[in-house]
Amino acid sequence: MSKIRFAALGLDHRHIFGMTQGMLDAGAELACWWTDGAPQPVEGFVERFPDSPQLELSAILDDPSIALVLIACRPDQRADLAIAAMMAGKDVMTDKPGCISPEELNRLRETVEQTGRIWSVNFSERFEVPATTVATRLVREGAIGRVVQTVGLGPHRLNAPSRPDWFFDAATYGGILTDIASHQIEQFFHFTDSEDAEITLASVGNFANPSHPEFEDFGEIALRSDRAHAYIRVDWYTANALPNWGDGRLFITGTEGTIELRKYVDVAGRPGTDHLYLVNGTRCEHIDCSDAELPYFADLLADIRNRTETTCPQSRTFRVCELAMQAQTMAVRRHSQS
Repeated sequence: MSKIRFAALGLDHRHIFGMTQGMLDAGAELACWWTDGAPQPVEGFVERFPDSPQLELSAILDDPSIALVLIACRPDQRADLAIAAMMAGKDVMTDKPGCISPEELNRLRETVEQTGRIWSVNFSERFEVPATTVATRLVREGAIGRVVQTVGLGPHRLNAPSRPDWFFDAATYGGILTDIASHQIEQFFHFTDSEDAEITLASVGNFANPSHPEFEDFGEIALRSDRAHAYIRVDWYTANALPNWGDGRLFITGTEGTIELRKYVDVAGRPGTDHLYLVNGTRCEHIDCSDAELPYFADLLADIRNRTETTCPQSRTFRVCELAMQAQTMAVRRHSQS
């Protein structure tokens, strides 16, 4: 079967690097790219993928040989661009957040229903982390019994001087819970086999960035389903001494054991990334997951060919985005002066 050709649309976030490389590694072909203006990641994109031409958006949307588009433009522009692509017959992989308002989400739902296209949000903290592949296998094998809680921690490095103005405005990036916490909500659904959930606590704050008073540098959520609970904390407090952008961690508690993922770094411990710690009735061990596969990209190609939903159920993707926005709306807001 011929390779699936794809285009990269909007290069405002460096996540487009991993999205593009993942599709190439899975066997797809990068046909071209487009962006509005010259955002900072363009230079890095061209260095990584020098053989791909830049084309006009209309030419890309009108090209029937391009089956998939990857979207990483400014968050408040992603929904409209995805809708235009789906109306043009393309499937979509978008960076998170895939949308930042309920109105956008409603239009996306209507477009998917109307066109039958795939709208996939790349929740990279699961889809691009080998340790989560191993954790998924262990949970499905029953290694820790029935999962009753997840705790997801998503610290990030701010690098404020390098950020564009839209990054600090909730009207353009959606707020910290709409943005970052969508990762941890999706992981809760995935590891607990929950089909729905409700937010029981949500708060946001700005405790370290008074020069950007509308920015949120801290957020937390508690949620529950009919079978499990979760706590989520996200922030922009990664200190300079850490060798990467954040010590992202996931704790999975089961009735017969626990799994801890140290996804990106093991502070003062083992070198490298993708560390998994398993404790159950017979095992207490560290597992190096750095060589595990990332099935998301190949599964998405299979979904495009077969019109299936093996990467992530479309209904879950919609619900994750909806819950993140609900949490953002209901969040109690705290600030450094309070």
